[in-house]
Amino acid sequence: MVTLKNSTLDEVERIASERTAEGSTFRVPSYDRGELTAGIVHFGVGGFHRAHQARYLDELLTRGEAKDYAICGMGVLPQDKHMRDTLAEQDYLYTLVARFPDGHEDVRVIGSIVDYVWAPEDPAGAVEYLAGENIKIVSLTVTEGGYNFNQVTHEYDLENPQVAADLADPEHPRTVFGLVTQALKVRRERGIAPFTVRSCDNIQANGDMARRVFTAHARAVDSDLASWIEQHVSFPNSMVDRITPATTDDDRRYIREELGYEDGWPVVTEDFIQWVMEDNFVNGRPPYEDVEVQMVDDVEPYEKLKLRMLNSSHQGLCYFAHLAGYHKVDEAVSNPLIADFLRAYMKNEAEPTLDPVEGIDVEAYAETLIRRFTNRYVKDTVPRLCAESSDRIPKWLVPVIQDNLRDGGSVRYSAAIVASWARYAEGIDEKGQGITIVDNAEESVRAAAQDQHEDDLAFLRNRDFFGDLVEHEEFTTPYRETLRSLHDVGSLKTLEKLLAE
Repeated sequence: MVTLKNSTLDEVERIASERTAEGSTFRVPSYDRGELTAGIVHFGVGGFHRAHQARYLDELLTRGEAKDYAICGMGVLPQDKHMRDTLAEQDYLYTLVARFPDGHEDVRVIGSIVDYVWAPEDPAGAVEYLAGENIKIVSLTVTEGGYNFNQVTHEYDLENPQVAADLADPEHPRTVFGLVTQALKVRRERGIAPFTVRSCDNIQANGDMARRVFTAHARAVDSDLASWIEQHVSFPNSMVDRITPATTDDDRRYIREELGYEDGWPVVTEDFIQWVMEDNFVNGRPPYEDVEVQMVDDVEPYEKLKLRMLNSSHQGLCYFAHLAGYHKVDEAVSNPLIADFLRAYMKNEAEPTLDPVEGIDVEAYAETLIRRFTNRYVKDTVPRLCAESSDRIPKWLVPVIQDNLRDGGSVRYSAAIVASWARYAEGIDEKGQGITIVDNAEESVRAAAQDQHEDDLAFLRNRDFFGDLVEHEEFTTPYRETLRSLHDVGSLKTLEKLLAE
């Protein structure tokens, strides 16, 4: 069977086009990839980056634009080597399958990634790549937990062992902070213009956060370098949106059996896509506005809308759903109890904390989210949404709670979401089955959940996650009620009670 790579593109297009279902589309790059130059280095080349930022750039390249802004992936984690090796075998090509709610598909082979550097193999070489004059942008999807800062104080953690190692040997860095800082140091010394550092992670004011952590790392190396970065490097804020589950063997099998060729790491995603970006680049950028990226002066209203409605709603559904035995997101949200709970949270607690967003009807946006969640062809999973909760709840939901407590608003549904996380973190579902908790803080989270049988506020006492919420009776009262109900009658009957109230 033919394997996806540059030399087989014509054959892949012929075979797959013959097999593509009526109403669906298939295409391969129409541009000459040999003419491309890497202008962007991206850390975190996972499914989301390949469904989102790389897809937008592929669209620009198809239009004959941005040939100097192709992407080089860069990895720092052990598992990134497997991604590098898999993509390299395919000349960095991969298949992106966008699935619509009616079942039809937009399938395209993406060609915008042209290289991949696994930094642990040669840290000094990775720095040299970043220091190259052709690199104009360094972008990041390193997850909400990848920024090495305290959830409450937002201070950079200089005591992180990997960060401390980089500070002790800055010329051979192993972290994204050390690599980027050292590359900027080299560029400064050589008189090369700095690159823009662009965060694409689900953190409010993600560019501001990136500025804070990278300059903090630089300051620990060289205060003059930190001052230079503050003056000369831009960190645009951005909001990104596209639901993208992790690639499965079923996805690989689909490409092989339905489309007729081998792809070691395809990506399956939904039809919806959005990117809102602050127009603040120090060394040039692709003409993103030509492919419907919203270039704006202020991203914050869009960030709040997405993080507090979509991302927090994901947390609102996943723990209740997991406890009730659901595995697929679309099946869970097809239950009216779960869908109506999400509507109640968005209407009564998220929406009052939002800033006006020009051209956005928030109630219509909420219903669009429900429709997106129930797209069964995307095959998103409940366990995926439950993962890394300690990085997500503090960044997405806790700010909603804090704003409502300050303004006298409702926190009933938000308290229920936190309580559902606390119950889920006990590690046993309602049928007595064990739950695999995937979380960097799994040990402390599980321990706190176990302690709540003796102290029903034990879970809330972690100030790194919740700040002073445990001191607010208007929050702890509904939290306790929901937690008790989850233990007594289970998740779905608890949702019935919440909605009846």
